[in-house]
Amino acid sequence: MAYVCVQCGKKIKQLENFVRCPYCGGRILVKGRPNIAREYQTD
Repeated sequence: MAYVCVQCGKKIKQLENFVRCPYCGGRILVKGRPNIAREYQTD
C-alpha cells in the first residue's frame, strides 16, 4: 500500500520505521486511494 504526503503530494511506496516524508519532512501521511470509476445518469 502506497502512502501520500499531504504537504508535498509525493507518493511513498514503503513505510518502514520513519514517521516523516523522506522528501519534505512532512508528518502527515495518508494511504493512497485507487481511482474509482463513477457512473452518472443524466436525464
